[in-house]
Amino acid sequence: MDLTGKKILIVDDEEDLCEILQYNLGNEGYSTEIAHSAEEALKRLPGDFDLLLLDVMMGQISGFRLADILRREIKSSVPIIFLTAKDTENDILTGFSLGADDYIAKPFSVNELTARVKAVLKRTHKDKLKNQGLLKFGEIELDTIRKRLILSDEKTDLTRKEYEILKLLLENPGKVFSREDILVKVWGMDVIVTERTVDVNIARLRIKLGSFSQNLKNKTGYGYFFEF
Repeated sequence: MDLTGKKILIVDDEEDLCEILQYNLGNEGYSTEIAHSAEEALKRLPGDFDLLLLDVMMGQISGFRLADILRREIKSSVPIIFLTAKDTENDILTGFSLGADDYIAKPFSVNELTARVKAVLKRTHKDKLKNQGLLKFGEIELDTIRKRLILSDEKTDLTRKEYEILKLLLENPGKVFSREDILVKVWGMDVIVTERTVDVNIARLRIKLGSFSQNLKNKTGYGYFFEF
């Protein structure tokens, strides 16, 4: 999943730390901005940020208070990772109760931070797509509301069975489904169709998948699966 260009707001009153974070996150391909106080951050939020790195112990408005304002008053769902030396169990529980997505205790390594940032961005990106009714795997998108395939922004209609087969395989990448498995899950026990029907629908799907048809694989003697 390409996270390049994701926009991150760093909110911390330690200027040196902000510069280190901005430099390293920039090297990872993220777009970053810095605010040295919660008050300064509020002037930019909610904005179009994909993630907020938020120090807890700051001036008049603490990081906890800023998170509370974002969640309760502004109604922002921007993901939040708290950065703080306050690492007691109560502090951590407070952070998560305010809607934090992660909590990193200072001091921390840059490698740890970038890994946690990537994990949160991946998770929230998938959640966002799910809320939009999209299953996304690389360049392949399946619109679960309009029941269509989207490849590089090009939309292709699917028959009901094509859609149900593709959805089954995309939701279980790497898992092999026999023709009998697919017949039962897609057509049901009460409909009499042959295994050849599965092959015909798979062949049509491969045509519609174009250059991605190679990802829809057949394991001889076992069945079909999707591989990325």
